[in-house]
Amino acid sequence: MSDIEPSPVTPNRIESIDVLRGFDMFWIIGGGAIFASLDKVYNNTITGTIKEQLNHVPWRGFQFEDLIMPLFMFIVGVVMPYSFDKRLGRGHSKNRILAHVLFRAVVLFILGMVAQGRLLELDLSRLHIYCNTLQAIAAGYVIAAVALLAFRPAGQVVVCVVLMLVYWGLMALVPAPGHAAGDLTQDGNLAIYIDRLILGRFQDQTHYTWILSSMTFGSTVLMGVLAGRWLQSGRGGFVKAAGLVAAGAICVCVGMAWDWIFPIIKHLWTSSFVMLSGGICLVLLGLFYLVVDVWGLRRWAFGFKVIGMNAIFVYMITHLWNFQNMGGVFVKGLDKWLGPWDNFAHAAAGFAIVWLILLYMYRKKTFVKI
Repeated sequence: MSDIEPSPVTPNRIESIDVLRGFDMFWIIGGGAIFASLDKVYNNTITGTIKEQLNHVPWRGFQFEDLIMPLFMFIVGVVMPYSFDKRLGRGHSKNRILAHVLFRAVVLFILGMVAQGRLLELDLSRLHIYCNTLQAIAAGYVIAAVALLAFRPAGQVVVCVVLMLVYWGLMALVPAPGHAAGDLTQDGNLAIYIDRLILGRFQDQTHYTWILSSMTFGSTVLMGVLAGRWLQSGRGGFVKAAGLVAAGAICVCVGMAWDWIFPIIKHLWTSSFVMLSGGICLVLLGLFYLVVDVWGLRRWAFGFKVIGMNAIFVYMITHLWNFQNMGGVFVKGLDKWLGPWDNFAHAAAGFAIVWLILLYMYRKKTFVKI
């Protein structure tokens, strides 16, 4: 089992991990556009709320859309203990595993530049070096891998917490030049200053932060690692699910309390954001594990599983090609009859193309891995 991408189906595989990964990717590759388009059709409070939740908050706060990226990173962490234990069982040394981790991180970093950093434009003046989810995964993956190889679970908890506390301390106590310590405005915080200082013209000109925030990217992935360790334990399935949900609820409460003194801001990946989003990830994993693996209710989840088995592949192709436009080739002629359903039809057609590609790959047992 790969710690970045899944391997072909095995008898003892925890299917809920693939399903949850697919659920997460669903919103990235077309699901969000499908559900957002319903507001044009019904235009009521419910559809308006759904559409709003499918947008990021401008700065402080949290909405459903803000969960997609941390859930992707969290799931990477969940799989890592299985992968690392398998490699250690094969006799691989920790140094060999770490070398492989670094190789994968480099590949993810390059893919991030392809997906969002404008690498393929071959124009150095437009290149963005560190600006993408895959690169955040790469940074968090390396940090979590070192902790996983160096420490037992108790030590991994300590690393996870220390990273969040140190990041909080830096953001609260160290001022960016020209600004007061603890300034968390878009242009006055320490993290954006460091990004602009180090990346210079290669910074993506947004207010998302990456370099200093790599510390808390590591915490997000480590929360997944700890969840994976819990799933590996010999406890009963219901106890595992309940433990994940309970831990998640506690983390959500801690995150909301921390928000009072260190606000929940996804752009900065603040420690309170890590706790809130990580807590929700734990709850989702617990519920998916209970339904799919403990109760064995799998038929409903097949569509998500097909997506989840090729997550990075589909992430890349949907960043390189506009499948909604491709879907429009098939449904554009119907627009004059569809009325307010036109956006829904285009979004659904684009998603259908992507999903059918993934279904073909699934049937052929073609799983793209790094």
